[in-house]
Amino acid sequence: MLKEGSRAYTGLEEAMLRNIDAVQGLAKMTRSALGPHGMNKMVINHLEKLFVTSDAHTIINESDVHHPAAKMIAQAVKMQENECGDGTNLILTMCGELMQQAAGLISMGLHPSEILIGYDKAAKKTLELLDGMSKVKLENPHDKAQLIKSIKSVVASKQFGQEEHLAQLIGEAALHTMPQNAIKFNVDNVRIQKILGGGLHDSKVIQGVVVTKASETSVKRV
Repeated sequence: MLKEGSRAYTGLEEAMLRNIDAVQGLAKMTRSALGPHGMNKMVINHLEKLFVTSDAHTIINESDVHHPAAKMIAQAVKMQENECGDGTNLILTMCGELMQQAAGLISMGLHPSEILIGYDKAAKKTLELLDGMSKVKLENPHDKAQLIKSIKSVVASKQFGQEEHLAQLIGEAALHTMPQNAIKFNVDNVRIQKILGGGLHDSKVIQGVVVTKASETSVKRV
């Protein structure tokens, strides 16, 4: 039996509230890393490897999530990353908030099926409103100016202050590899090669294949 306030929960309600707690715990873990001013998290995975990141997908991917309800949300985060490449933390935060509101409704005596009906109606209404709230629409993905404008906000969420420079590079690289049908664009066609001794502003886009190797002669430095 689980007691909360003046009401006691048993059976199905108790199981649901424990599931809600698991999802909220996952959301609280990444909530403070949301947005361009979010804090980085230190994550140590099962191989004792340390990650310092504010990316929710990396945090969840490298954490051991065992609870079934929390695993379901982790799968939603993975799907968001695969489909859009961004917005993973927003998914987690929204799920945590929805679960918190659901817990309050359960404590008021509402049946879970009634809450589901309400959430389903809210989701449909949200999708209707979102269509009319878009400020910028990418009409032509092959137009460099439009593409860069669309990329900036995504880059700013991870590299705030560097979005101008990085958006130019990403836009140029994307245009080099973009097929006629932009929907078929494959991100694996763009590769990143890190070379020691340089900085972010030394980055360049090269159309072709880059192979990094040491000097073939005996002269290493001049």
